Amino acid sequence: MDVTTWYLEQTSRSDLLPAGTPAIEADIVRAEIVSPEFSRFLYTAVGGDWQWTDRLRWTWREWKDLLDGDVETWVAYHRGTPAGYVELTPGQDAEVEISSFGLMSWATGRGLGGRLLESGTARAWDLADRHEGREPTRRVWLHTCSLDGPHALANYRARGFRLYDTRHGAPGDEDEGTTPGPWPGAGPRAGPEEQ
Repeated sequence: MDVTTWYLEQTSRSDLLPAGTPAIEADIVRAEIVSPEFSRFLYTAVGGDWQWTDRLRWTWREWKDLLDGDVETWVAYHRGTPAGYVELTPGQDAEVEISSFGLMSWATGRGLGGRLLESGTARAWDLADRHEGREPTRRVWLHTCSLDGPHALANYRARGFRLYDTRHGAPGDEDEGTTPGPWPGAGPRAGPEEQ
């Protein structure tokens, strides 16, 4: 299987374009307590349908080591239920990577992805305001691939991200064959609106 990976960036806060109003309301809140269990839950619940398998082998300690840095997790909640999340990973030279981003299956197609990406990108741009001694962000970047959701690339571009590299090749660690879903054998997806 050939996988295309796109690398996108913003180099100025003014690059960020606003999203429309989503069909469902959401509160976007920072998860301020380091919780490997919660982060792994978000990773599997969002990424299980999109070949996100590279972190499934991680130990509790590996999750904690990731989160003990300046990594920030922002979670979208609809009626008290997690709907999606964005993970921000600070790097060298005042860069911030959007290292994970996505919605639960039940929350897709409701305009929430644009709103969450707008909010998460804004938080990447003002990350230094929450971390003493950190330089102001000069670049926000991310990557997506042809294994991700069909609207991911369009959403990134609609929020003002520009393509700076494209790579083609065999899948790496992220592809281990059949996607596991949020958990093996997961049934139909029903969200708060359908229950």
